[in-house]
Amino acid sequence: MQPVTMYTGAFCLYCTMAKKLLAAVGVTEIKEIRVDQNPADFAEMQQLSGRRSVPQIFIGDTCVGGFTDLYRLQRQGGLIELLNS
Repeated sequence: MQPVTMYTGAFCLYCTMAKKLLAAVGVTEIKEIRVDQNPADFAEMQQLSGRRSVPQIFIGDTCVGGFTDLYRLQRQGGLIELLNS
């Protein structure tokens, strides 16, 4: 299974929903990077994703985007495929 990295922030409902969706499809480990605790991590997230909002989810080297992007990918049947590629 591809590694999952998620840039998150404190009290982020979408971050929690993304973690639950990933757990529901069998993801047991997520590397969580809290951008609200380190400005350098926030800058890194922006550079990698081109976005300023959390969560930003990466599966392997692929930037999935935020929760709504992750949910769309799952509904279209591509999430499991990406995790297993």
